[in-house]
Amino acid sequence: MSTSVSPRARGLLTSASARDDAPAAPAVEIVIPVHNEQQVLEANVRKLHRHLLREFTFTFQITIADNASADTTLEVAHGLARDLPGVTVLHLDRKGRGRALRAAWSRSEADVVAYMDVDLSTDLAALEDLLLPLLQARGDITIGSRLAPGARVTRGVRRELISRAYNLLLHLLLGVGFSDAQCGFKAARREVIAALLDDVEDESWFFDTELLYLAQRRRFAIREIPVRWIEDDDSRVDIIAAAREDLHGIMRLRRDGHKETGLPESSLLEQARLRRAARLMVSFRRRGVRDQAI
Repeated sequence: MSTSVSPRARGLLTSASARDDAPAAPAVEIVIPVHNEQQVLEANVRKLHRHLLREFTFTFQITIADNASADTTLEVAHGLARDLPGVTVLHLDRKGRGRALRAAWSRSEADVVAYMDVDLSTDLAALEDLLLPLLQARGDITIGSRLAPGARVTRGVRRELISRAYNLLLHLLLGVGFSDAQCGFKAARREVIAALLDDVEDESWFFDTELLYLAQRRRFAIREIPVRWIEDDDSRVDIIAAAREDLHGIMRLRRDGHKETGLPESSLLEQARLRRAARLMVSFRRRGVRDQAI
């Protein structure tokens, strides 16, 4: 199969003819965490696989990380692994996106580990900017951002407001420097992830935020890239539970930060502001917002 590689990628990566002779460890491992995604899994994994073969020549692995699906997601995943070279399946008996990512990344031998949401809401054209700098050892973590200058986003007004409110809370209460904590499009050098995983407590939707927060505190280089992102109308997420988890996670990290620095915990005014923000986010979600990731 002929490949079409961008000028930036040509000359950096291995040749297509070397793919069959490549070592067992891939250059890149992309993890797709899934829970009850039988409807979209096959078409989207095949789409991603075709894109990787067509646009790049580095060795890759796609890991479908099924976390406690109750439908036929696991069977579909195994079928894909049989049909497509470089596709593997990891099954967990307990639900949790963070738990799935932790399990997959902990055992990875790839130079660069990544993940993306199964709905492929983020345009795959951004994969080059996500992966190539890390393969060149430029930077530590790269994340897609729907809020960075140049991003093109298609989503409802309520969801846009929730996203901006959540990330504003992160800036105000945790002092983060990145603009979009939970876009499902991230990559990092494996050794960077290995240095962070043991200290990430969350196993669910807050996993991304906590990982990035710890990375920033340890002065790892986080690079944001603007992405083209289209809202998925079919979500499997318990929105209210996810909102509560996110806010509890923010409060936990803030408490932990004060303990480390010896500073007093947040004032009553800050706590009141956080409670008001929590009520606002939950009220937006109760009014029908369906979200794959804040």
